[in-house]
Amino acid sequence: MKNALLIHGTDGYPEENWFPWLKKELENKSYYVDVPQFPTPENQTPEAWFEVLEPYQKQFNSETLLIGHSCGGLFLLRVLEKIPVTVKAAIFVASSAGIPPLTYHERDLPFLRTPFDWSKIRASAKHFLVFHSEDDPFIGIANGEKIATELSTPLIRLNNAGHFNAKAGYTHFELLMKHLKPPL
Repeated sequence: MKNALLIHGTDGYPEENWFPWLKKELENKSYYVDVPQFPTPENQTPEAWFEVLEPYQKQFNSETLLIGHSCGGLFLLRVLEKIPVTVKAAIFVASSAGIPPLTYHERDLPFLRTPFDWSKIRASAKHFLVFHSEDDPFIGIANGEKIATELSTPLIRLNNAGHFNAKAGYTHFELLMKHLKPPL
């Protein structure tokens, strides 16, 4: 079964930014798509987020797309460390890897307390996409560079995309859909 899970970031929610648009686009391509609400900013911890994630993990398989935005991408790294299956693709958009400058560093700290198991993360997805903007006001470009390097995938580096949120004009994300075409 083709399915996708979108993970929002700090202070985020399922109906913001490009999530509703991407959900519809993927559903038009026969994906079953979930966009859960994770606790934020209160109780924004890996433990609380894994509780929310638990019922969705049963759907993870070789046809699954996992997409994380901002702190959602940071959490996605932790998800990939733990899942027992290899998913089709993991997509990181304006995601943190703990490298300053980070506007919400204090809120991200619970997700950063232990080093990443990059080997396990790489083994948990067949394909990776990493998007980051040179002018992200919340998460410095070095985070996108680090994630892309560790995952041995090119960084899709944009100018003037900000934090890939509605404030930066991202209520649609055609470039992401373009990159999801075969082989993905």
